[in-house]
Amino acid sequence: MIRRSFLRQLAAVPFFAAVTSAPAVTDTVKLKILMKSAWGSDDPTKAAFPFLHGDALSEADHEVQIFLGEAVSPMRKSVANAVVPVGWPPLAEVLGKIIAKKIPIYACGACSRARGVTERDLAEYGAKIWQS
Repeated sequence: MIRRSFLRQLAAVPFFAAVTSAPAVTDTVKLKILMKSAWGSDDPTKAAFPFLHGDALSEADHEVQIFLGEAVSPMRKSVANAVVPVGWPPLAEVLGKIIAKKIPIYACGACSRARGVTERDLAEYGAKIWQS
């Protein structure tokens, strides 16, 4: 009984949020973003995310860098050509955009050596070995 009367009173209150508009954003903040990936070609959708998100964030005028840890295998051209994420363009196509925008890609040196990814493979996409 009390709940019903409360709901009737609440229904009578005008919803100001629906009437007022949000203030316009005038200043945009340029962010520095480091995308890090640990997914390789075994999960093509997750493997492509740092590149897809990096591309989108770059389009929004943010400064983006990509770091690949265990996920260096897509830096081999044959693997990049085979990675096709669900609902997204092929990774090779996205990497072309990343190269055109000169978004820096860094790869873990130890991870690259362990997975047989060479500096020549990385140079194909303008990527560099990150030595820690």
